[in-house]
Amino acid sequence: MVSHVLVPMDGSEMSERALEYALEVYPDAEITVLHVVGEPSPMWAQATGLALADDFEEAAEEHAEQVFDRARELVAAADGDPDLETTIELGHPARAIINRADDYETVVIGTHGGSVADRVFVGNVAETVVRRSPVPVVVVR
Repeated sequence: MVSHVLVPMDGSEMSERALEYALEVYPDAEITVLHVVGEPSPMWAQATGLALADDFEEAAEEHAEQVFDRARELVAAADGDPDLETTIELGHPARAIINRADDYETVVIGTHGGSVADRVFVGNVAETVVRRSPVPVVVVR
């Protein structure tokens, strides 16, 4: 039985689906939502805005809190305890997820399932996590 699950969330619909999946499949597990702030991603404009903020860490926390608020809404809608664990990492998303994965039994991650151009120019975080994670990874589309 899986008791501790990591769900990376970037504010996208796909990451919300990953959290919903984790809540459904692992109803008794402790779920941690991880939001990574850092290197450019498909949300380039937001990353640039954070980088230009007077206090980067404060701006990153404010941005992450929006993601965490949505995660709490999804947990409450699934009749779960909306007081889930949340954490912020700074850096490259795939690397940050992989570095944290050892502390969990599985990672549940959404994928954008992007085009070849998306993978070439942006990279595919889910694909990298699947290839390098030290624990099992469930990819949700």
